[in-house]
Amino acid sequence: MSEHADEFLFDEVTIHVQAGDGGNGAVAFRREAHVPRGGPNGGSGGRGGDVILRVDKGLNTLQPFRRKKHFKAGRGKNGSSKDQNGAYGENVIIRVPPGTVVRDADTGEFLADLLAPSDEIIVAVGGRGGRGNAAFVSSTNRAPHFSEKGEKGQERRLRLELKLIADIGVIGKPNAGKSTFLASVTAARPKIADYPFTTLTPNLGVADIDERSVILADIPGLIEGAHAGAGLGDRFLKHIERTRVLIHLLDGSVSDPLGDFDTINAELSEYNSVLSEKPQVVGFNKMDLPDALANLKQVESELTRRGIQVIPLSAATGEGVQELLREAIAILDTLPPVEIPHVQETMPVFRPEPNENAFTVEREGTSDETQIFRVRGTKVERVAQMTNWDQPEGVERTHRVFQAMGVNDALRAAGVQEGDFVRIGNIEVEWGEGIL
Repeated sequence: MSEHADEFLFDEVTIHVQAGDGGNGAVAFRREAHVPRGGPNGGSGGRGGDVILRVDKGLNTLQPFRRKKHFKAGRGKNGSSKDQNGAYGENVIIRVPPGTVVRDADTGEFLADLLAPSDEIIVAVGGRGGRGNAAFVSSTNRAPHFSEKGEKGQERRLRLELKLIADIGVIGKPNAGKSTFLASVTAARPKIADYPFTTLTPNLGVADIDERSVILADIPGLIEGAHAGAGLGDRFLKHIERTRVLIHLLDGSVSDPLGDFDTINAELSEYNSVLSEKPQVVGFNKMDLPDALANLKQVESELTRRGIQVIPLSAATGEGVQELLREAIAILDTLPPVEIPHVQETMPVFRPEPNENAFTVEREGTSDETQIFRVRGTKVERVAQMTNWDQPEGVERTHRVFQAMGVNDALRAAGVQEGDFVRIGNIEVEWGEGIL
């Protein structure tokens, strides 16, 4: 079962997201017949689109990501003459089910827990548009002949993990009849057959009873060692975390139903002690079989002694099914309401660094007897990337910006010489006074 399980169990996925690049700024000048020396009117580029995760309450699986794992937002349009700024790039909305936990796939950093239907979060921010030459007019430069390139959009790999949200979780060992029970009380139609591990992916269903609607989650069968990953148990146990009441189905026809009960609860405790503290009601299933009838009295006596309600039933015939569901709802109604934390507004994951002017300089190696120096920092890399190195005036401006930031002095202190190479982001330039 295990070698093929991931084909069915699709509640974790890694995706790649890339925000749109900003559009380039334009270099242009007014050329009307009656204005012989028109001023600069090059517009700025549009901002790149963002990548946004948004909760869709109609989804309950990450299955759509099986075939599509790469998402890219639209690029901002370039600026043009007559002070026309480029249009913004189109955002990409990625819809995810409620209960999606988002982490950075490379660092493991927790980013968001998307629960409520209104929750959404920006996971990659579009690059800012490059400024056109009209934006650089100053008292000392009335006719700038340079502009900026658009900033690159942010990109990253994300790990999405789904934890189902349900009022009642249905747990038990493989073949205890959980899927049959869920099918009998809800509109869910999980795959059902008479062999263990029929269910390889959690199922959700809505049960309507006594003018009430409750959400049930069928958690795939658990076995001894589940908390450590046996039978994919660790992948299944996480789905119990967000259920409030547990229906624990026992296969009454096996030789030791009490042993099965204790095994499952031990696994809950080993995985997360909070799970073992969730209120439970036991459904003693398969009462249509003789062995279950013979086992009922002992199990009922022992679990009643422990303060646990036991409801005899047959999921196959429907006997006792409604009574079990009513008992679970009665327990649910005694619990205090749960406040689901909301992401109150669209919240970007990427935030400016506390000091984006900070940078480092290090010697990276040699090439043909010349030294290579690497400069790293948020602002310095952005300025280098947005500089149009084919425009002499733009290069001169970058030199002044780096001089004011202290980059040039730091390179000299590190030993840079004429002809050495300096790498900033994906830009490499040859060092020379006035070049950096």
